[in-house]
Amino acid sequence: MKIETKTAHFSSPLYLESGRILEPYEVAYETYGELNEDKSNVVLVCHALSGSHHAAGTYEGDRKPGWWDGLIGDGKAIDTTEHFVICTNVVGSCFGSTGPMSESYPLLEPYRLKFPVVTIKDMIRAQMQLLSSLGIYHLKAIVGGSMGGMQALQFAVDYPNLADHVISLAATYATRPWTIAFNKVAVEAIRRDPRFEHGNYDKDAFKEEGMDGLAIGRIAGHISYLSPISMDEKFGRNYVSNDGLFELFGRYEVERYMEYNTNNFSRIFDPLSYLYIVKAINTFNLSRGYDSLHEAIMRIKSNVHLISFSSDYLFFPSEMAHIARMMERNGQKHTYLEVKSDYGHDAFLVELDKFEQHIAEVLNRC
Repeated sequence: MKIETKTAHFSSPLYLESGRILEPYEVAYETYGELNEDKSNVVLVCHALSGSHHAAGTYEGDRKPGWWDGLIGDGKAIDTTEHFVICTNVVGSCFGSTGPMSESYPLLEPYRLKFPVVTIKDMIRAQMQLLSSLGIYHLKAIVGGSMGGMQALQFAVDYPNLADHVISLAATYATRPWTIAFNKVAVEAIRRDPRFEHGNYDKDAFKEEGMDGLAIGRIAGHISYLSPISMDEKFGRNYVSNDGLFELFGRYEVERYMEYNTNNFSRIFDPLSYLYIVKAINTFNLSRGYDSLHEAIMRIKSNVHLISFSSDYLFFPSEMAHIARMMERNGQKHTYLEVKSDYGHDAFLVELDKFEQHIAEVLNRC
């Protein structure tokens, strides 16, 4: 599989939903496979909150492949022998695209809290600029899960003629209070960490030791990504063998797992980027800018494929089913699959075997 990682630079302004402007800005992206002569084999992949443009393959010296490596590659569901796959890093992130710790022009100092709030609409508008710069004006498919699924749906509504197929996994039509409440834990934990310094921390300040606030906030995220059944199966009531049961801070295995994963995460993810991306997720609402959700859905011309997961407690299956029912009433082309899973929201990243054939069939019928 041919992999290329690039950064596109834009001097023209990106007009944001808030009325503010981002200028200049950069979009990091990765491509897999080969673009055919008439540019008809392009699949755009959109990432979730903690993801990046590195969706597949392995960088030299890295142990972990891209976050959807099991789905993207030669002979896989998103087959890179047939498709030219593009995955971009969203604006606001900390993995190469312009974000809050990027240098603002002309001051050449990090934006920090002066960075404008970005929305899902803004993220896809930046991706449209990238596609245009590559001379790509039509897509075979757009695929994404969680926040990536939000982007896929937003593309379908805002740019109805862009893609033949839109595949959205583990997403919703609007972020509901339950999810916003989980996100609030992370927001407050970061803001109240003394080392946050109102966003005035040094760049890369947490690379060595991580940030306690982000680690604590990420624990809330992890709980929402899993399910009670998956936690029972993975950890049970097992206790860390060298921790005393009657020590106050002795730990169960589930506690040790949370500590380890969230501490590592806080070393690689910028806390300001986390705040900005969480804000984008919280403000997501397909109907914003339109008279109603019905009007927004009616704009869709792509064949939409909705995939939910039965134990997803972050974006419940009923939310995706609601979109499917609306499209059914409207006579719009769509499919809906509820995957039976005990893994929770993260099933879209983990249990690929339960839906990869469905995605392969969608792409093969294009």
